[in-house]
Amino acid sequence: LKILSNGKGILAADESNVTMTKRLDSVNIKSSPENRLLFRETLFTAESMRDCIGGVILYDETINQKSSNGKTLPSIISDSGAIPGIKVDTGAKDLANSLDEKVTEGLDGLRERLKKYYELGARFTKWRGVYSIGEKYPSKIAISSNAHALARYSALVQESGMVPIVEPEVLMDGEHSAEDCLIKTSEVIQKCFEELIIHKIDLSGIILKPNMILAGNKSKNKISNEEVSSKTLECLKKSVPNEVPGIAFLSGGQSEVEATENLNLININNNTDFIMTYSYGRALQQSALKFWSNDINDIEGTQTIFNHRARMNTLAAQGKWSSELEKKKKKIYLSYFSKQYLSSILSGFKKSTRYWQDSSISIET
Repeated sequence: LKILSNGKGILAADESNVTMTKRLDSVNIKSSPENRLLFRETLFTAESMRDCIGGVILYDETINQKSSNGKTLPSIISDSGAIPGIKVDTGAKDLANSLDEKVTEGLDGLRERLKKYYELGARFTKWRGVYSIGEKYPSKIAISSNAHALARYSALVQESGMVPIVEPEVLMDGEHSAEDCLIKTSEVIQKCFEELIIHKIDLSGIILKPNMILAGNKSKNKISNEEVSSKTLECLKKSVPNEVPGIAFLSGGQSEVEATENLNLININNNTDFIMTYSYGRALQQSALKFWSNDINDIEGTQTIFNHRARMNTLAAQGKWSSELEKKKKKIYLSYFSKQYLSSILSGFKKSTRYWQDSSISIET
């Protein structure tokens, strides 16, 4: 509950080096260990970490890195009051006998890896199963195989004294309807809990990380935010046992504001005992990443952008977000960019010897 209480959410900073390289390439920044560390350290030392972020999911490289002041990243996260976590699966691989689908691997050697991660400071973990929706998918073999892996993973994590995040993600890629998403997501989650119960998992000691119920990204029949809320709550009420304390949604390709608005409506309409919060990656980081790419040493500016996004999502986790509050984001950007633009102009003045020889305008002007 410490991870999810009081509107706090989870920062999913567990991108693999391959994924992080793609994100950095998209903003024309070299994906070196130093740059990956710098961006993450910038976020982990932001002011909103203390008020908005209850946990941070790390990757193997990141949990072993030390910051510029010599502290480990788990120590920096702990100092903010958040709890360090770690992604422990080794990725989704082709599923035998259903090669268009995936099964997540990483159980081999997991017990030993968990001991190491615990010593490094991790206190919760993440394992992601992925499912596609199509005419034949997700197949029963994909649903069963991933549920079984999630259950075995959870048993090992609880054995090690940590909290497992159970993440069955039904992808929004495709032309499927929201109703198809509701049916398939319900089937996937129900099978996961069937396996968790068989494996004697303490359901009061897990966090569920599901997708929201959305139409496919290529569907012509999009649904309203209110319908996303109602269908998501319908799915969870009939699929998740009451013992589960909290649900932290993944953003699943939604835009930053869309993910926030949908989370807010889910909480406004929430008539369950579940805590409903966020575990976002791109939907927390993308604007900050774009800003950071303009000047990777502009820590203050990057944190300003990140702080706003984190605060908007924490308000949404309490059902207190509004579009009026969101509009303040533009004012924050404009205010900061104005300062940066003026600074850039003044810096250019200083660097131009000829300008200073020919001009009577002072820097104060």
